[in-house]
Amino acid sequence: MKETNPAYPREFFNVSEHVNYLEPSELQDFERAFKKWRDGAVRADSVQARERMWLIFLLLRHTGARLGEILSLDDTTAFEREGMFVRVGREGRVREVPLANELFAEISGALEGPLGCGLRGTFFHVDPGYFRRICYARGSECGLSKDRVCPKALRNTRAVEMLRSGVPITIVKEVLGQSSLDLTANFQQFSPGDMQSIVRMAYNSMRKKTSARNSFVGHVVAVATDSVMAEVTMETRSGTRLSAVITMDSLHNLKLVRGAPVIATVKAPLVNVMTGDNPLVGSARNRFKATVVRVTDSPVLSEVLGRLPDGTDVCALVSAQSAGDLALQSGHEVEFWFKALSVVLNTVQV
Repeated sequence: MKETNPAYPREFFNVSEHVNYLEPSELQDFERAFKKWRDGAVRADSVQARERMWLIFLLLRHTGARLGEILSLDDTTAFEREGMFVRVGREGRVREVPLANELFAEISGALEGPLGCGLRGTFFHVDPGYFRRICYARGSECGLSKDRVCPKALRNTRAVEMLRSGVPITIVKEVLGQSSLDLTANFQQFSPGDMQSIVRMAYNSMRKKTSARNSFVGHVVAVATDSVMAEVTMETRSGTRLSAVITMDSLHNLKLVRGAPVIATVKAPLVNVMTGDNPLVGSARNRFKATVVRVTDSPVLSEVLGRLPDGTDVCALVSAQSAGDLALQSGHEVEFWFKALSVVLNTVQV
């Protein structure tokens, strides 16, 4: 029995009954039929014509673009080799859609080789009705109806595929070039019971993943490296910055670069509390002014909960003796300190 990860709602959602799309096995059959038809060409002109249809099909299947957007492409300017993406859309609303390396290489090879000779700039400019008829014929070979293999259905299929892969719905909206989330929401619907289960299980899953009391969510804004270690600076949505020092292996494994989403966690015993009565000197890179919210005492340890100006809570565990010496009470102004080496970074999964 397949066990679903409760932190991934893509396992739960349904697609509106009004949306025509292909399930993975059906898409595989359709693509196989299209490729077989392409490979069946014999004459040189037929080889070129079928290759054009094939590449149009692949672009529709992998970008989720509208048929008119693909057929109007200027192949001399639409493809960006360095970023491996294609520009689609009308002037003023052009979007850049990334392509898989293999697909980009296949398109580039066709355009720059004999098949693209004499067609540069107009390689994708074909009659839309003819392309639709090709799709219908290939679909018929797979037992699929016209409304499930038309260009609109391919667009819907790509949207569902991205959502099931965990791509956020807001990004799917941008990839599709839709003006409203209301349109995209047809592809991802949850029952009331599903929503309750997702939220409850995600909460439980988050609690199990880490024992760290302090968590900061943001994006990487700077990375400094040497041959062994790396210092990563992240910034939260509110503008709070903190530093972490990790190994170069961890940097590469987590694929942390400028702009990457990241979560930083720090265990409470690694956080120090400083007051104005203490000499505020030390080597800790991360220092945050906060207001004490609560102090919970025990014979051995005391938990100090503080709140940063942006509303983020920070927790420290100090010895009962240290807490007594600091005489902390709710409302006191303090600083929470922790070293960059105490910060654990986690990549964000959607």
